[in-house]
Amino acid sequence: MQKSKGLREQDLTKLQPDKLTPLSPEVISRQATINIGTIGHVAHGKSTMVKAISGVQTVRFKNELERNITIKLGYANAKIYRAKDPSCPRPSSYKAYGSAKEDNPACTVEGFEHTEMELLRHVSFVDCPGHDILMATMLNGAAVMDGALLLIAANESCPQPQTSEHLAAVEIMRLQHIIILQNKIDLINESTAANQADDIQTVRQVVPISAQLKYNVGCSLRIHCQEDPCACQGFTSPPQMIVIRSFDVNKPGSEVEELKGGVAGGSILQ
Repeated sequence: MQKSKGLREQDLTKLQPDKLTPLSPEVISRQATINIGTIGHVAHGKSTMVKAISGVQTVRFKNELERNITIKLGYANAKIYRAKDPSCPRPSSYKAYGSAKEDNPACTVEGFEHTEMELLRHVSFVDCPGHDILMATMLNGAAVMDGALLLIAANESCPQPQTSEHLAAVEIMRLQHIIILQNKIDLINESTAANQADDIQTVRQVVPISAQLKYNVGCSLRIHCQEDPCACQGFTSPPQMIVIRSFDVNKPGSEVEELKGGVAGGSILQ
């Protein structure tokens, strides 16, 4: 593969496919190997959280922008890094950048600018719609998830309808790695946030964040790396892929002789 600045070289004459894993530096340097879904009720900050981590705006289509909601599955990749210096304070020692970022960027924490960061994960986010009539779209995305971020707005009562439905859906899919994020804590006082967190933590641990202000996002990255929701992918096995969307490349009214194939999108399982 062609060399890119700061990225690992993938030379088939040097690689040993039987020893590669979803976390091998040679693999995650250029390719996302973990699918993370963002789930939860409508307007609880799922797309904002994806943008806070990856820098990618997943709400792109005109009808989505007009209504300010996710309608189709959104996609964004991100690399997750950790400071090599163990004395670098957490969670600031964890950062996320886009897929084009080099493998060992300089640390941005004050006082540690002379040190480097190491690449831990290369993830692909599946941003799911939260509206009740779009539940089928969410289920399509759940089919390829290795883990999920469940966002719960701190300024609303919990649970909201789609909060419960999305959580039930991923549990039916036997998704083990779910991180609950209590979003929008910048809009409420401390006691209100604490009371809601206590209610939620009867089920799972809660991470308070503000996706809009990027507050405590590093903590969610650290927990994700500790959860380790890596799919058991085999790089020498016959390929298997789940297709969750497709596109017709033929123009309306095309003659039979001119028909071409379509484009399928999904996730390679092995």
